[in-house]
Order: sequence, then C-alpha cells, then structure tokens
Amino acid sequence: MPSPSLHDHVRLTGRLPAPAITAPPAAPPAAPRRADPARTPLGPAAPRRAWYAARPALAVYTAALVLHLVLLSAMIPPHGPAVSDRLQAWDGRLYTQIAAEGYPHGFTYTPDGELTGNNLAFFPLYPLAVRAVHAVTGLGWGTAAIVAAQLATIAALLIVHRLLARLYTRRTATVGIVLLAAAQPMSITFFMAYSESLFLALAAATLLAAHRRAWLTAGCCAFLTGLTRPVGVAVVAALALAALIQLRRERRLSWRPIAAALLACTSTPGYLWWVAERVGPVDAWFTIQEAGWGTHWDRGSSLWQFLTETLHSGEGWVPVSVAVLLLAHLLAALLACRRTTWPPLLVHGAVIIVLTLGQSNYYHCKLRLLTPALIFLIPTATALARARPATRALVLAASALFGCWYGAYMLTTWHYAI
Repeated sequence: MPSPSLHDHVRLTGRLPAPAITAPPAAPPAAPRRADPARTPLGPAAPRRAWYAARPALAVYTAALVLHLVLLSAMIPPHGPAVSDRLQAWDGRLYTQIAAEGYPHGFTYTPDGELTGNNLAFFPLYPLAVRAVHAVTGLGWGTAAIVAAQLATIAALLIVHRLLARLYTRRTATVGIVLLAAAQPMSITFFMAYSESLFLALAAATLLAAHRRAWLTAGCCAFLTGLTRPVGVAVVAALALAALIQLRRERRLSWRPIAAALLACTSTPGYLWWVAERVGPVDAWFTIQEAGWGTHWDRGSSLWQFLTETLHSGEGWVPVSVAVLLLAHLLAALLACRRTTWPPLLVHGAVIIVLTLGQSNYYHCKLRLLTPALIFLIPTATALARARPATRALVLAASALFGCWYGAYMLTTWHYAI
C-alpha cells in the first residue's frame, strides 16, 4: 500500500506532521595532549620518567668531564701544577678567597699607591654556594669550589636540555648540550671554579619557567641570576620580554608577570648599591672593575681594533683563533635570528653578546664570557638533529675534541687569564 501523501495527512488530521528530530552530529574526538613531564602527577612511573628526562644530560656531563680532564692532564707539562690547581686558576682562586674570607672593606692600592682591582668586582652568589658546599661536606675551600661548579653544571645541562626539548625536539636538545658542554671553545670553564655554570643554570631556569608561565619561579631565578654575574641584565631583559608577550596575549594586566619582571630588576642594582655603601662612591663597583681589569663601556671600539689588527697581521695563534671564533659566534647568532626562535631566548643571547663585545676587557676572555649565551648553539643543533646519525656523531665527536683541546690549551699553554 503506498504511503499517504502530505495532502492526505493534512485532510485527515487537520495539522502538519511533526518534524523529525535528528541528533546533532557528534563532535570529533579531541587530539590527545602531550603530557608535560614537569606537570605529570607523581605516581609509580615518576622515577622512570625522571630518569628518562635526565639521562641525556647526565651522560653528556660525564663524557664531557672525562674528555676535558683527560686532555687537560695530557697537556700539563711534567712536574707542572695538578689538574685541581688548573681548575682553580685565576678567578677561581679569587672566588675561593671570597668564600673563605669575605669581601674587602674598601678600595685596594698597590705599594706605589695606585688604585687596583679587588674581590668586590665579583658577585656573591657563587662564593655563597662554595661556602654552603664547604659547610655541608667539610671539604677544603678549593675542592668545595670545584664541587659547587660541578653541581651547577649538572643542573645547567638538565635545565638547558629541558628548555631546548620544549622549544624544539629532544634530539635537538641532546645535540645542543653536547655543543654546550664540550664543543664550545671555552666550555672547560663550566667545570672550573668559575661562576659561569651557576649563571647558566639560573638563566636557563628563568627561561624555562617563563616559557611554562610559572612567573614567580621565573622571577626568583632571575633575581638569583642577577647576584651571580653582572651580565644578569640579559636574563632580566629576556624575562621582561616574556612577560610583555604574555600580557599582550591576555590583553589584560596580570600581576604575576609584572611582579616577576620587577623582582628580577632588583638584585644587580642591590649588589652595586651594597658595594657603594661599603666603599663610599656611588660608582665604586665600576671604578674597581676598570682599575683591576680595564673594563669599561667603549661601544666595541677595542674589539674592532683587535679584530682589524689581528686579521691584518695574522700573528699569534691565540689572537687569530680568538678573532676567527668570535666571528663564527656572531655568524651563528645571526643565523639564529629567525621567526622560529623564541624571542626571549634571542634577547638573552643578544644582550650577552652586546655586553661582552661592547666592553674594553681582555680579548682572550671574550670566548669564556660568551659561553652562557645559548643562542649560538641553535643553528648547529637544529641542523645536526636533522642530519644522518653517522654524520651527526662524526661532527659532534670532532667538535668536542677541538673544544676540549682548546680549553686545555688555554689553561696550560696560554700565559694570561682566561
């Protein structure tokens, strides 16, 4: 029997048929979110996840430390100073002296009455870390200074690996910390009684916390960074930019990013004020720096003079190598200026470059001062991460041998401070 038409239905019932009710289309299943190990709830698998996250950094630290020490031991002449003495050379002894005896109470003068530098030029956080290691372990001051640097280096590699894995890939992060700990020409500094390793750990922690929007953690880390080295202003600038990006994204005033940036701005001026109160003149710290190390802002004129004279004459292995390596650093920084580079990371590296190259300090110190600027690593790390495994392994092995050898050479053969 044929179905009744709409006209027949209206004639028989006197009303239109009810519309059919259809269910709305089901929403597509949400894509699974990749878990952040730092925010994953603790459970039975937490130690395994922590080990998986820490394994590359610990392996790189161990291999880099062994390679540095082997080459350093091989290059120390017979009856020369011990390896531990080399790891405490120059500024390392001054940091150890601060930890053991504290700071002087005023300016220091030569026997002829000429003003000279003193330990007030060095920021206090690393000596405090040395003092803490000495108090906890009972080790001698020199050994405690080396141990404090090792602990800071391990922390730095762990945090830098986590940061680069978050910004890029896990493979890029692993390649990056190999370049950082072994291939950089003065990467041996991270294993010495110097403050670079502690500065790097705190700077990377600031950047990682800012990227995760943990603003108060970022502010506290940046505050501590400003008590580690005067170039802590680079971390302040990076954190301020990250906070500004967050405020523009939210389009409202949020107190946490602002508070983090303000807190970061207080530590370095606080130490400079403390030095001024201890010594007298407002510019006491700058006076000490220039009297002891000839450091003042000259807009890069001394660097330009060094580069032009050295590359023109070609005399001296160390000056020529430093000049070529500085130009290579600048080229790597320019290659890193891409849209894919996180702006705060770029600003952090750029400020370190400007402050290091724009001052009139010793030219052979500049490679060491540039080591915490992670921006140099990005182009090479991303390129090697895409390369074939054999190519990647060969390039990393060769660059690590060169970097470790160069640092050992500067510690054992070069006659001046690094």
